[in-house]
Amino acid sequence: MKKTCTLGAAALALAMVAAPAQAIDVGPADYTILPGGTTIGMLYWQHLKSDKLTVNGADVPGSEFEADVAILRSLSYFTLGETPAVFHLVVPFASIGTASIGAAPQEVSEGIGDSTLGLTVWPVEPGSPDTGTTLGISLFATLPTGDYDPARIGIGEGTFAITPQVGLIQGLGGGFYLDGVVDVAFHADHTEKGVRYERDPSWQVQTMLRKQWGPATSLAIGYSGQRGGDQSVGGASTGLKTHRDQIRLYGSHFLNPTTQIQGMVGKDINVEGGFEYDSVMQLRLVKVF
Repeated sequence: MKKTCTLGAAALALAMVAAPAQAIDVGPADYTILPGGTTIGMLYWQHLKSDKLTVNGADVPGSEFEADVAILRSLSYFTLGETPAVFHLVVPFASIGTASIGAAPQEVSEGIGDSTLGLTVWPVEPGSPDTGTTLGISLFATLPTGDYDPARIGIGEGTFAITPQVGLIQGLGGGFYLDGVVDVAFHADHTEKGVRYERDPSWQVQTMLRKQWGPATSLAIGYSGQRGGDQSVGGASTGLKTHRDQIRLYGSHFLNPTTQIQGMVGKDINVEGGFEYDSVMQLRLVKVF
């Protein structure tokens, strides 16, 4: 029979799932190919708020989570032979304002999170800007650079993760585009103070229907679905996993040819084994060099 841990052990494992910043999230048009030699700097701000936690399919009354996350990201475009490519660097930082489980305040880990390095190549380039197909293949490696303590809630996971990802942009004509991304994250098991922490592979699918009004302005509606990621501590299931359905609305605008601002609002519509976010707000500033 599969063992199930107590809520106390589940609280320890929440350090690995409190904030969705660790996911390899993608925004509308992010898989667009840019010329080699282009460098992009991005600054994200996310605000997360939840007053609902589910463990083993049951709500845990009196649970709350609220945090602000800043993310620094750089993209450096180049070519591998004749194939377009880009190198990614992503570094998150978190400030956690509220964290309680069953009305009991929890200790938190703040500051820098786990850094991610990535590489994308595009084997398929669009023949037509309006109806062409863009296909990119990425590989991300997340390093345990964050402050991690299994007894604290935070965004550090204390282990390495490898995430292959495939991204698609399909032009539909009339200024409409379909953006689609699928990835799977593999987390290395790790031992802390003699206790073994394990997580199954977790999947994520992201889709966005985008309307582009010229090169400067776009609006998109999107969906993110995550599955898998069942966690265990010392061989006992925590009841926590990566099971989240979220809807999102994006708006993007170039203030000038090299500066873009993007806003996103999201809401979880179904979560099992973690915090359900009433609201996720994100602002992103992009600078092209």
